Amino acid sequence: MSVHPLSDLIRFTRLNSPFYSDLYAALPPGVDDLTALPVVDQDAFWAANTLQGNRVLTGPLSEAVVYKSGGTTGAPKFSCYTREEWREFVTAFGQGLVDAGLRPGHRVADLFYAGDLYASFLFVLDALAHAPVGNVRLPIGGAAPPESTVPALEDFRAQVVAGTPTTLCRLAAHLVATGRQLPSVELLFFGGEALFPDQRPLLAAAFPHAEPRSLGYASVDAGLLGRPVPGPDPRVHRAFTPHTVVEILDETTGQPIQEAGRAGRVVVTQLYRRLMPVLRYPAGDRAEWTDPESGCFRILGRAEEGVRVGPVSLYAQDALAAVAEADSGGRVVGSQLVVRRWEGRDGLVLRLATAPGDDAGLAELGRAVVDGLNRARPLYPQSAAAGHVHPLAVEWVCHADLVVNSRSGKLVRVVDERPTA
Repeated sequence: MSVHPLSDLIRFTRLNSPFYSDLYAALPPGVDDLTALPVVDQDAFWAANTLQGNRVLTGPLSEAVVYKSGGTTGAPKFSCYTREEWREFVTAFGQGLVDAGLRPGHRVADLFYAGDLYASFLFVLDALAHAPVGNVRLPIGGAAPPESTVPALEDFRAQVVAGTPTTLCRLAAHLVATGRQLPSVELLFFGGEALFPDQRPLLAAAFPHAEPRSLGYASVDAGLLGRPVPGPDPRVHRAFTPHTVVEILDETTGQPIQEAGRAGRVVVTQLYRRLMPVLRYPAGDRAEWTDPESGCFRILGRAEEGVRVGPVSLYAQDALAAVAEADSGGRVVGSQLVVRRWEGRDGLVLRLATAPGDDAGLAELGRAVVDGLNRARPLYPQSAAAGHVHPLAVEWVCHADLVVNSRSGKLVRVVDERPTA
């Protein structure tokens, strides 16, 4: 097991990664206290983690697998793993699949997405292959049409179907529309986005004997985050000890939260990654401890670094760039991403603030902002056209209408109004 002592990892990273060397320049030699390290600024991290002249990596990119993370079309983000690191990643996650309900001999259909440097399909397939219980893997993929997916699931009598909630619901809608069910399916492993209460009746209609369960909490950039915790709340996970250190930080003070029931942002440190170190990296989510001593926490939604709308990841910086490009006159004085859910689908509303009385031409400006963000994140309009999410919309407000942190008064960049209970 290639898990490195924290002190050794910090020392190695400071010595070999120019980005971390600069970040830790003011720290004393030999520091080994995780909370003494500054939290990584995501913008600075990705600005340094470039294809040419990379300052984050601790060595040359000579042996690795490379996957695409979130980011705009013009500035994609890439995450690198050595073969040993990737093996540790999928092996640990595969162990967590047993907590999710994987049993010996289960026939599992992988409906995650492959190609274009995306990781989820291969990641889940490798995790199943490295799970501690034998299973039969059916690599169907999320892009396969329901007309071919359903017969494959029927022919193999698949007992587990793994995919994003959007993919699972699309398959369920096809089954219901054609008057069919898949009673052999026992588990619906979902990941990549939250499963909402209004999706459960559709899944139950198509998969009458299946229980939806989180297959685990991870991302290609942040790495391992949480393994499933059996129970009624699929949002609860447990840190992947000893591979990962999960912290929940107060959103105002930045200090670690120790008690249960208090929300903060998730920051992660990976002890098995050295090529592209992840030390106190913001995972982009908010969470609260449910049992701090055992490392169990409940995911509460996305933090201000980014948001997941259906199958699409967006970042506050994406919206800011689209506004800056369209608003040559500087009329927009504040912006927020507001995520809502209605009619069974997620939708993103760009809440833009202007000075009172400055109303002329706002509709045209709003269309320009939406067009710019759609160009930057083409998966969003594609998902809207497919009926997975609502089209982007703009809501014009005054600056006083923007949501701020009740304690610090700071602007909240992402407001998630979706129900999560």
